[in-house]
Amino acid sequence: MNAAVGERSPLTVPEGVDERWVTSDRIGLQLIRLIRLIERQRVIKAKKEGVERAAYVLLARLVIEGPHRSNALAEAVHSDPSTVSRQIAALVKVGFVERRPDPADGRACLLAATAEGHRVFAANRDLRNRWISDVTSDWDETDRERLVDLMDRFTTALENHHESDATGVEEDR
Repeated sequence: MNAAVGERSPLTVPEGVDERWVTSDRIGLQLIRLIRLIERQRVIKAKKEGVERAAYVLLARLVIEGPHRSNALAEAVHSDPSTVSRQIAALVKVGFVERRPDPADGRACLLAATAEGHRVFAANRDLRNRWISDVTSDWDETDRERLVDLMDRFTTALENHHESDATGVEEDR
């Protein structure tokens, strides 16, 4: 049977699953929506600024936490060192990050955000926060705080689970 245009067909729920599975499915579908919306915004933003969106994660880490060695930065963002190296090269090229000698080991270098990197991060943070404020303008502050608490709890659990589960999850497309 064909569904009318715009009508959603119900998803099949496997036999033997409990309510936690059904709720997890709903969470997963909302995460897919959220990720796609964020990705769309980041693609638009990256085209304007000429910096790969994933590189902003590295810039943010360097601004918030201070200088890192490349391998430590890769580990902190759960990424491959070669990917981080490529992204850092792009950030160095545009002047957002610089390489400094590591005072603890003269053979190594630290990656640090430049003054321009701090400025760009602050400007993007301000835009992001204004956008989130606008999107949630009809929410009361209690709901906004609850969302922060739940998102923090979820992302912490996800980070901890990432460490113990190398199976990964395929995103529905």
